[in-house]
Amino acid sequence: MDSVTSEVTTRQLRAELADVIGKAGYAGERVAITRNGKLAAIVIGPDDLELLESLEEAEDLRAYREAKAADDGGRVSLEELRTDLSR
Repeated sequence: MDSVTSEVTTRQLRAELADVIGKAGYAGERVAITRNGKLAAIVIGPDDLELLESLEEAEDLRAYREAKAADDGGRVSLEELRTDLSR
């Protein structure tokens, strides 16, 4: 993860929470939180979260449009579905 700018352990996080929040919220840094030497979480600021959500929405819209374009209009009744699933 090249975009992570710093790393703290969960123990350090307890002592440095305000600093970590400042780095993420005001400086735009992405701070990795590790537990037992393994990545446990990433603290990001609101701008990064907004960007992530907009990217997810764009991907959802793309998938919807793709599925709609591929829809042949055929439908299966609930009874047909139950029959197929019980086989």
